[in-house]
Order: sequence, then structure tokens, then C-alpha cells
Amino acid sequence: MAKRLARALGYIYIDTGAMYRAVTLFALRQTLLPDGHFDFPRLQALMPEVKVSFCLDEATGIPLTMLGDEVVEGAIRRMDVSQRVSEIAAQGFVRDAMTTQQRAMGANGGVVMDGRDIGTCVFPDAELKIFVTATPEVRAQRRFDEMKAKGEVADYEAILQNVQERDYADSHREIAPLRRADDAILLDNSHLTLAEQDAWLLAKAIEIIGAKSFF
Repeated sequence: MAKRLARALGYIYIDTGAMYRAVTLFALRQTLLPDGHFDFPRLQALMPEVKVSFCLDEATGIPLTMLGDEVVEGAIRRMDVSQRVSEIAAQGFVRDAMTTQQRAMGANGGVVMDGRDIGTCVFPDAELKIFVTATPEVRAQRRFDEMKAKGEVADYEAILQNVQERDYADSHREIAPLRRADDAILLDNSHLTLAEQDAWLLAKAIEIIGAKSFF
């Protein structure tokens, strides 16, 4: 939804959740799990090496996540990353590093930024804040369908458990917890079609910024 809105407005799309997934992938690749737990002091020392950016897929026009010079869009969506990303995202030094990169990306405006702390921490003065939610079951089914469409092995119950665990961990962490900003507009898209939610969101954007693009 955020990608389509950015395309309609001619804005840049930034998936900040993908950035934390990229850090998680980096940590896993560095084998920073000597006893099943992340070696956070070692990861903190290596954080200057973690450069996350985005490039456009020329064929689809969809932004792809890059870790350094490598496109890692597929790798960061695997379950091994999904199962550990909340641990990484809860670390203050990781959030500081990613927030700095995110603010630099959005410094000149013209950005649609997607993430769990954008309206509360990264850009508290954003022109338009939408808090998007859906039931865990609906979100798990969507991820399941997405993985199956890509030909990946998918287990609905495992995905549902991961969604629920991530929600709890992210909303209860000390640093930048997942919560709705006081001035954010709520969108529960559990039972909306893609067309319905896109139309709703574009109308909100037009109302706020006077956009004249359409899906």
C-alpha cells in the first residue's frame, strides 16, 4: 500500500522494517550467535559497516532493499530473519544507526516511509501519519499467500505465531515501542480490498498535501 501511494504521488518509498531485517541478516551472516544469543557488543562494533539503501527494480519499479552493494530483498523475508528481527530492532544502538539513516533519506521531504516507529520517533512532525493495522490472522494469511506465490515453503501457524510474538515484543520494548501516535489516523484494513484501501489512503494524502496524482 505504501509503495503504491509513493508511486501515485511520485514520492520515494522507504521500508524501514526492511532496514532492521537487513541488520538482522548481517548479524546472522556474521555468525553472531555463538550460544544461540546475539553477541550485541560485537554487532555494535560492526554497525559502521552496515549500510542499508534502496534501489528500484527497473522491470517492476518496486524498491529493493540493499545491504551494501547487494540486493537482499528476498533474503530478508525468510523466516530465520523474521524470527530474530525483533531482538535486533530492540537494541538502542541499532535504532540510533537506522534512525539516522532514515532521517537522512527523508530530510528533503517527498517520502512515504513505512515502519513501526515513524510517526512517533523518526518523523514526529510528519505531514500525514497513518497507523495501519489488521488482525494477526489476516496479516499471517497475507504473508502466507505472499510466500506461496513466490514458491517459498510456508507454514501458516508458524507465521501467525511469529506475527503475534513480534507485535508483543515490539509494543513492549523500552526503546521506540510500537504504538499509535496521538495524531495518527487509524486504518484497519482487515476487510478492505487493495483498491478500497488505496483509494482511502490517496484521499487522505490529497486532503493533507493537495496531491493531484491518482492510482
